[in-house]
Amino acid sequence: MSDVPIVAVVGATASGKTALSLDLAERLGGEIVNTDAMAIYRGMDIGTAKPPPAERRGIPHHLLDTHDPGETVTVAEFQAEARAVIAALRDRGVVPVLVGGSALYTRAVLDRFEFPGTDPAVRSRLEAELAEVGATAMHARLRASDPAAAERILPDNGRRIVRALEVGELTGRSFTATLPSLEYADPDTVQVGVEIDRPTLDERIAARVRGMYDAGLVDEVARLGPLGRTAAAAIGYRQAAAHLSGELTLEEAVEQTTVATRRFARRQLAWFRKDPRISWVRFDDPDRVERAVTAVRG
Repeated sequence: MSDVPIVAVVGATASGKTALSLDLAERLGGEIVNTDAMAIYRGMDIGTAKPPPAERRGIPHHLLDTHDPGETVTVAEFQAEARAVIAALRDRGVVPVLVGGSALYTRAVLDRFEFPGTDPAVRSRLEAELAEVGATAMHARLRASDPAAAERILPDNGRRIVRALEVGELTGRSFTATLPSLEYADPDTVQVGVEIDRPTLDERIAARVRGMYDAGLVDEVARLGPLGRTAAAAIGYRQAAAHLSGELTLEEAVEQTTVATRRFARRQLAWFRKDPRISWVRFDDPDRVERAVTAVRG
C-alpha cells in the first residue's frame, strides 16, 4: 500500500468535474487520470468534451488518446491500464486524480472487481442476433431473464446488453451480481462528487450538446470513419453518424443527443448516489475546492 491517496472526482456529465479535478490536482500536486470510456480514443475530442491541451493548466493527463477508435477496449482492459498508471504515479509520490463520467469504469478501477470471463462463440452468436433483431428486442430478452440488469442498461446500448446476456449464459448469475461491491481495492481512496440540481444540469447539457455540434462534431465523426464496438456506442457519435447517413436532420441529431445525454446523466447520478463513500460538494459552492481538499486530507 502507498501513503499517497487515490482521488476520484465523480458526478454527472456537464456538472463541472473537469474544473474541480484540475483544481484538486493543482492543490495536491497531482496528475489527471482519465476514466471516461470514450476519451481514451484518439480523435474523439469534441463529442467527449476532452479538454484541449491549452486548457489542462500544464498538468499531465493520462489515458487520453491512447487507443485507435477502431479498437474495442473492454472494461477489464481499461482497469488494468488505469491501475498500472495509478501505481506508477504513486510510486513517484504523485497523487492520481481520476475524473470521468463512466461510473462502471471508475468503480472497476477503484473497487474490488473481478470480471467474469468471455466466450467468443457465445459473444459472436449474441452479436449476430443483435445485428438481426436490434437492441430493443435484445433488451426485452434481457428484461425477461435479468430484470435488474435491464434496469441498469439503456435499451439502445447493444454492446452492454450483449455482455449482460453473455454473463448470464456463462455464469448462470445476474449481470448485476458481477458488479463491484462497495469495497475499495486500496483503502486510501477518496471520492469527491459534484452535486448539481437537475434543472441547471439539463440547461448545461443542452448548451454543451449545441456547442459540440457548432464546434464540428459531425465533421469529427466523418473524419473518424468506422468505429469499434465501444466507440460506436458513444452518445453524440451515434446521432451524428445517423445524420451523416441521412437518417436524421441536424436538428433531430442535436435533440436526440440532448435527450440521450440527459438520460445518461440521470443514470450516472442514480449510480453515484447509491455510494455512501462519496463526499459531495455543490457545483456552485465558492468553497468547493477547500471542501474537496478537506475530504481528501481527512
